[in-house]
Amino acid sequence: MLKRLVLSTLLCTGVSAALPSVAAADPTGTYNVVGMNPDNGKNYTGTVKVTRAGETYNVVWDIAGSQSIGTGIGAKFTGENKFGVGPAGKDDTAISIGYMSGRDSFGIAMYFEQPDGTWKGIWTYKGSKQVAGEIWTRK
Repeated sequence: MLKRLVLSTLLCTGVSAALPSVAAADPTGTYNVVGMNPDNGKNYTGTVKVTRAGETYNVVWDIAGSQSIGTGIGAKFTGENKFGVGPAGKDDTAISIGYMSGRDSFGIAMYFEQPDGTWKGIWTYKGSKQVAGEIWTRK
C-alpha cells in the first residue's frame, strides 16, 4: 500500500524515478517557495523554513505575510523499490506534513527531493476537492 501511495504521488507531481540517486537529501533549511492554490489556480510565492525537532520536523510557511505551521515526518529510499520511514534524519528524501493555517483551517502536504536539489510536492486543505503543486528552492 505504501509503495502504491508513493508511486501515485510521484506520478501526480511529475517527480523523476531517479530519486534513489539523490545525494543532497535533508529537508532542513530555508527555501523560496512557488506554488498554486488548488481551488482558484492562482500562483503564489513566499518562504518556508524546515527544522528538525527530535524525531519530527517543524515547518513554517510565510506566504504574503500569513503563516502556516506544520509538523512533518520524513522518509527515504533505502534501496531499489524500497522506501523507509522512521524518525526524521539528515538523509530523508521525502517529507509529509500536516499543517494549520489560521485558527480553523488545516491541510496535508507531501514533498520529494529532486535531482536538482529542489523539493517538489503536492498539498491540499480542509474542504478542498483539488490538489496543487509547490516547489521549494533552497536559499
